[in-house]
Amino acid sequence: GVGMGMTAPVSITAFPAEDGSFQQKVKVSLRIPSQFQDNPPCPTDESIKIEERQGMTIYSTQFGGYAKEADYVNYAAKLKAALGSDAVYRKDFYLCNGYDPPMKPYGRRNEVWFVKE
Repeated sequence: GVGMGMTAPVSITAFPAEDGSFQQKVKVSLRIPSQFQDNPPCPTDESIKIEERQGMTIYSTQFGGYAKEADYVNYAAKLKAALGSDAVYRKDFYLCNGYDPPMKPYGRRNEVWFVKE
C-alpha cells in the first residue's frame, strides 16, 4: 500500500541459452528508494521478493535507443568479444539495465553488465 515511485535502473537478469538468446526465465529487479531501504514495505504479492544485492564488480557496455531483447543480446555479444578469453565473469547470467521512462524519446541509456567472479 506504499507508493515508492519508479527507480532506475530497471534491471533484468537474463539467463542466456546456448545460442546467446534469452531463455524464457528472466528476473526483473527494481531498486528500493533510499528512504525505504532500512525498513522496506512488505510485498502483498507472493511472487515479489525483496533481496539484498551485495556489492559487485562489473564489466559494462552502454548503448542508446529503445532497447529490445535483440539489442541486449547483441551488446552482450559485443562485450564478450571485447573482453576476450582472459576476463573472468559469470557466464550463467548477465544484467540488462534501462535507465529511462518510456516517454523519453531521446538520449536514452541502456547497459549490459557482466558480473566479475
